[in-house]
Amino acid sequence: MKIVRYRTREDAADENQRLVEQVLAELNTKDPGGLRYASFRLADGVSFVHVVISEDGSDPLAKSAAFAEFQTGIGDRLVAPPEVAEASLIGSYRILT
Repeated sequence: MKIVRYRTREDAADENQRLVEQVLAELNTKDPGGLRYASFRLADGVSFVHVVISEDGSDPLAKSAAFAEFQTGIGDRLVAPPEVAEASLIGSYRILT
């Protein structure tokens, strides 16, 4: 599981959310299989967190046209590089399982 966290510029936050919503719409339409994905916009309005779980360790997002569009120009939307961390699920209640 990967956790990705980053902050966008204030004027880029809505566009970033729109692009994330396109990724989610594509995943719902084209179900790549073996992928669990959640994205959150934090209360400050400019911070985002993505949780990515690949059941077989592959990267199904690499084949996504919407994700490629999301990646295009991401450096211009962010105030600093994203923080990416590997994580292990301890447990959950009705989320991510």
